[in-house]
Amino acid sequence: GRRSHRMGQPALRTCCRMTDSVTAQQLWFTRPGDAEIRECQLPWPRGDEVLVKVERSAVSAGTELLVYRGQIPDDMALDASIDGLRDATTYPLRYGYACVGQVIALGETADSSWLGKRVFAFAPHASHVVCSANTLLAIPDNVDNDDALFFANMETAVNLVQDGAPRLGENILVIGQGIVGLLLAKLLAAFALTPLAVVDQSAARRAFARQQNLAVFDLQSDQDHATLRQRLSSQNAFNGADLIFEVTGNPNALNLAIAFTGYASRIVIGSWYGNKTAAVALGAEAHRNRLQILTSQVSTLAPELTGRWTKQRRADLAWAALHQIKPRNLITHRIAFNDAPTLYEQLHSAPDAIVQAVFVYP
Repeated sequence: GRRSHRMGQPALRTCCRMTDSVTAQQLWFTRPGDAEIRECQLPWPRGDEVLVKVERSAVSAGTELLVYRGQIPDDMALDASIDGLRDATTYPLRYGYACVGQVIALGETADSSWLGKRVFAFAPHASHVVCSANTLLAIPDNVDNDDALFFANMETAVNLVQDGAPRLGENILVIGQGIVGLLLAKLLAAFALTPLAVVDQSAARRAFARQQNLAVFDLQSDQDHATLRQRLSSQNAFNGADLIFEVTGNPNALNLAIAFTGYASRIVIGSWYGNKTAAVALGAEAHRNRLQILTSQVSTLAPELTGRWTKQRRADLAWAALHQIKPRNLITHRIAFNDAPTLYEQLHSAPDAIVQAVFVYP
């Protein structure tokens, strides 16, 4: 990756229009292995648009590492539900979807109540964002800005739980303890009578999971492997986990999930693999066991819920979970936005050392 030079910051006022445009700094992935900060002019908000001054943004380490490495399909949108990410992937491109900031200016017809609000924006990393007000989420008063950064991942975790539909007393295994895996495990731990175990190859992530009072296993350890199998056993015969969530981002982990299944076990795949593939072992016991394998993605609701649930109801639940769990302690790295290219070099060379990175804007 190529480091960018440091940019100056524009002077903006909250109450009056200074110019016809706003100077902003944006993160661009120019080609695989290369990220840089670019300065650009954003048009002043018009109509119902608002101008958001971004205070901080969260890095989605798994997906953004795929973008940085060029491991994304070139014939599909990065996210069909977010403006700016709906086109097929070609470089140079922008990415990101977890910005927290404040509304500092309004278009002519925008609701005046937005001015000064703390907001969450599904927007690529940038110092300023101009967008329609209806794409923003007002941050509840009882949610800290650091906790609000986790909204998108918490909504994903909520969606995974709803798709997996855990039953009381089930043995549940979560493979992967990145941010989504950690948040997912905390939600599942609320099912007090449901045995829960988590797995990750990273010692740093296992340490974070232990801090959340989770039963943590390192499957590179023969003793941990045997202990986990015993935990998932019934009547001294290995019958496998009832429900397994695969959230590692590594397609090879799907075979690990299959190895811990029993008859009619359910596997929910929350990972996005990009263009990575792996051979999946669906022969032998997997074939006889009538496994249910479901892919889960947060842009839609489970069809069986749509008669009663809306995205707003799910979002309200995610905010409530953020207030209760307060995941800010999962932030391991705070990086000045102008130094963003360095972070991607670190993610590429030592991804396990970073749990949650946050860009901080002047």
